[in-house]
Formats: sequence, structure tokens, C-alpha cells
Amino acid sequence: MAAVAENAVGSDDQFIHRSTPPTDPKAEFQRDVCKLVDLLSKLNPSAKEFFPSSYSADRRSNGDLTAVDAVGDGGHNHPDNKDFSTDGSANLRRRKNYHNQWRRRLHGRALRAQREDSIRRTVYVSDIDQHVTEERLAALFINCGQVVDCRICGDPHSVLRFAFVEFADEEGARAALNLAGTMLGYYPVRVLPSKTAILPVNPTFLPRSEDEREMCARTVYCTNIDKKVSQTDVKMFFESTCGEVSRLRLLGDHMHSTRIAFVEFTLAESAITALNCSGMLLGTLPIRVSPSKTPVRPRIPRPGMH
Repeated sequence: MAAVAENAVGSDDQFIHRSTPPTDPKAEFQRDVCKLVDLLSKLNPSAKEFFPSSYSADRRSNGDLTAVDAVGDGGHNHPDNKDFSTDGSANLRRRKNYHNQWRRRLHGRALRAQREDSIRRTVYVSDIDQHVTEERLAALFINCGQVVDCRICGDPHSVLRFAFVEFADEEGARAALNLAGTMLGYYPVRVLPSKTAILPVNPTFLPRSEDEREMCARTVYCTNIDKKVSQTDVKMFFESTCGEVSRLRLLGDHMHSTRIAFVEFTLAESAITALNCSGMLLGTLPIRVSPSKTPVRPRIPRPGMH
């Protein structure tokens, strides 16, 4: 019995020794790290769930997947691989659209700033006598500053004609306000700050020589022409009341309900007489006639097709 008890005690000592072996914290930590590395190495870094929506939308097409492609198969066998190229082209187009919109906004701001500056340099003149020309009106303000542009508008037979006069600087426009009440012709003119700018004329259409300036003196600009009226009808209308027409350009498109015309006469006196035709019926509509700022240049024939 003593031998059996001794063996039992020895067995218990051996069991206790085997169940609590000495542990090394450093070795245990290294084992945990190895298990984690092994687990992570089995994951696919190119999987869709590893990319947040913001990353996928903005950065995939910028070449930011190069680091991901260096791991594993680079996503070549991933089922979402086709989406990468599709998203890339779509995002490229989106970036181009954003860039174009930014350029348009920037251009729009520049145009608005330019227009606001032009408004500050412009005055509105009303109650203009029907015999007053743009040259005479501009001469009224010659001592205020340099006059850049002068446009008389309205029916030439009415005292309610008005004009816009643009100066080279704001000081000229402010000085022009002091001329309100000045007699010009038979009526005192009213001068107020303008709320609109003068629409600029395309410089390529303006006269380029003394000959073209002389052509402008013989040319009138006619608007509100009935679409049913032909070029022959316009020519016959002016020749029957004003004088011989040397050149005529009738313009219009499907976007506008009426047409316009530039009528060049042989004599400058005929062009002055044509201004009195404003308000007369041509076809079914009353036309508006004003002096032309641009000459009627002959059409350049197009080269023939070979």
C-alpha cells in the first residue's frame, strides 16, 4: 500500500507539472502576430468592400490603385475589375465637365464685371428731338469726357426718342449728368444714370477705311421686316420713296419672327430720306429704320468643290 500511495503521489506531481508548463510572453506574442499575418494574407485587398464610396468615385481613375495592384493578382481576376475601367472613364468625363463649368462660370463673372463697369460709364438720355443725330448728341457731351459710343433708339418721328451714351471713364458719365435740361433742338434733354450697357458691335463689322466709312453714310439699318417680304420687295420699297439702291442685304432665320436688312444707296441724301420711312408699312408690319454703323461688304464667293 505504501508503494501504491507513493506512486500515486508521484503521478499527481507529474500531472501537475505537465498541466502548468512555464510560458514565455514574447513567444506567445509572436505566435499571435503570425496567426494575424496568416489571416490577413488570405484576404483580397482589391475586393470592393475595402474601398469606401468616396475613394471609389474620386480616386480610382487617378492611378491610386497602383499600390493595391502590387498585392496579389492586382485585381485582374476580381469580378469588379470591369467596373474600374467604366468608373474611370465616367469620372474622367465628370472631371472635364466640372472643368468646363468652372471655366464658363469664370468667363461669366468676367463678362458681368465688364458689363457692370460699362453701365457705370453710360448715361441714359431721353426727350431727344427727331432731327438730332447721333453725331450731334455725342458732340453735346464732348466736354464731359471721351465718348466711346452713342446709340439713339426709338421712333424718329416721336419726341420720345432716347439714347445711351457711353464714356471712357466714370468721371465723364458723372459730368454728363450736369447737362440735364440742356436745349438740344427744340426740347431740353433729360440725362440720367443708365441701368443697362450698350451692346457692343462686333469690331470686324465696323468700317476699316475711309471708303467704308463713306459707305456707312449711304447705308441704313432696317428692322421688323415681315418674313413674307422678299429682297426685291424691300428694294422696290426704298427706291420708290428714297432713291437708287446700290446694294441690299436681307437677313433672317427660323429663330426670329421678323427679318432685318442693310440698304446701301447710291447717294447719302437717299439714306437720310430713308430714315423718314420708319413706321411705314412694308408688307404687314411697320419697319424701323436707323443709320447703319456697318457697311454692306460684297459677298466673297466660296471656292468651288473639286
